[in-house]
Amino acid sequence: MTQNHWKWILPCAWCLLVMASPASAQKPGVATQPTEDRIQQLIRAAAERVGANVDRALPQSVATSQADAQPSVALSMDDAVRLALERNLDIAVQRLTPQTYDFSLAGIYATYKPTVSSLLSSQGATNPATTSIAGGLAGAGVDVTVDAFNAGIGQNIPKGGGSYAVFINNNRQTTTNTTFLYNPVYNANWSAQYTQPLMRGFKTDSSRQQLLVTKISQDLSEVQLQSTIVNTLSNVRNAYWDYVFAIQSVDVAQRSVDLAEQLVKDNQTRVEVGTMAPIDVVQAQSQAATQRQALVLAQASVRTAELALKRLVVNGTQDPNWNAKLDPTERLDFQAIEVDIAGAVRRALANRTDLAQAKKTLEANDVTLKFLRNQQLPQFDLVGRYGLVGLGGTQLLTTGSGINQNVIGSVPGTYFNSLGSLLRANYPAWSVSLNFSYPLGTNTAEAAVARARIQVNQTDAQIRQIELQVATDVTTAAVTVQSNTQSVQTAQVARELAQRQLEAEQSKFEVGMSTNYFVVQAQRDLATAENNELRAVLAYRKSLVELDRAQQTTLSNLGVTVISTGGLNTTAVGSGRPTVVAGGTGG
Repeated sequence: MTQNHWKWILPCAWCLLVMASPASAQKPGVATQPTEDRIQQLIRAAAERVGANVDRALPQSVATSQADAQPSVALSMDDAVRLALERNLDIAVQRLTPQTYDFSLAGIYATYKPTVSSLLSSQGATNPATTSIAGGLAGAGVDVTVDAFNAGIGQNIPKGGGSYAVFINNNRQTTTNTTFLYNPVYNANWSAQYTQPLMRGFKTDSSRQQLLVTKISQDLSEVQLQSTIVNTLSNVRNAYWDYVFAIQSVDVAQRSVDLAEQLVKDNQTRVEVGTMAPIDVVQAQSQAATQRQALVLAQASVRTAELALKRLVVNGTQDPNWNAKLDPTERLDFQAIEVDIAGAVRRALANRTDLAQAKKTLEANDVTLKFLRNQQLPQFDLVGRYGLVGLGGTQLLTTGSGINQNVIGSVPGTYFNSLGSLLRANYPAWSVSLNFSYPLGTNTAEAAVARARIQVNQTDAQIRQIELQVATDVTTAAVTVQSNTQSVQTAQVARELAQRQLEAEQSKFEVGMSTNYFVVQAQRDLATAENNELRAVLAYRKSLVELDRAQQTTLSNLGVTVISTGGLNTTAVGSGRPTVVAGGTGG
């Protein structure tokens, strides 16, 4: 039933009632009071004339039966917080974000893991003998077959930006060249090389820069998770108090209905004894109908507030609490607190997540600036290399020398001969070099450094701006708490005075010193005062929630801890109250 319907129904009902009892109004001595059924009949008749349905405006019994069919779940504020931490979908989504950086970090760390390489090959060739020292007869070819097995390992070093590589190369070579001293010949070569940047790439390089920035980004995502949790829990607290307010508003509306209906009964009794005209009852009945409409609206608000709270504490429509009736165990009460604005600002500057995010962004920009500055330096590397050569195989015994030698026998040999020669370091080799390079003229690194420096300065200015905004937010929230404290106190006084005024009007009305109009007006004033008091307490409670949010003390006040456990697994720890854990390595 809408407000516009009632605007038409009640005047029509009044007119019908007046037309139905003119004689009674003219003869008070023989007046007959219309029954309650008659009143409802007249109201329904008026409703039919405007196309309304009063039965839909009074669904209290139906709503009550439906509510009784729902399972009831007692819910305290702590329970609501715990359910939000466990089941809220916004938190569930944000909780996964820090874990995604584990895979990014794993990819960067992979650049510092050893890399193993190997080669197994076999090749052959027939080369023409074009000179007398080619080892073959004129016009004949020289056959060469080489079988090789090479292996190596290399790794980048995180500290200092250096890298090393170790190789061992083995091959077996057979040939028809008559000048060879070994046939087949086995070669075993071992070498180790270390490259150390001395300028560019020494303090930082692209891999280390990406590693640090990714760690900072992971820390930033955990700060964002904390921000999501703070905002969600603040919304849960506000929704809880909205739900409690809606329920208590129903109580206020029900009391108003009871008062109005009691006045109707009292007036009916006065009509029966002849001390009141029947027409005077209609005003009380109109007030009762208005209060019943307010009750219906209050009951609808309860359902809406309950759904708003459920949306924050369930993980879907399949959640058992979605179809249950939440029964809050706490009531809106008022306890004035003193607010230390200076202390609140200090706590906010230490805890605010938006300020922490800006500082993390500054840290990442500073890392990038240092990397780009390093890229402006010349490439100046120290390279050291050391190697060993081993030789072995079947040694050919010859007479003569040079091109006139003749093979008269052989001494068999194997690969292990070359390996033994290698281990004895018969044929060492080493080298040390300094490699230098630097681009002449303007390079892109200078422009990149200039841009990065501007970003650092910009972020630093943003931090100061956020600090000022934090102080403003906290001060505003604290002033709001103080203002709402005074509002509650004045609303309490107004409610007490309205209660006394109603009692006084009722007493005066009973002895004939007041009228029905003033009693109804006092009832309205009391209902308004009670609602104003409830709204003032609700505003006070919400201002406390906002003060906690502004200081970012919501988690500590609720006993919630956000920690990083490393890796992809999370574990909740803490005492007494719910805890939530942010996954990830956390740097």
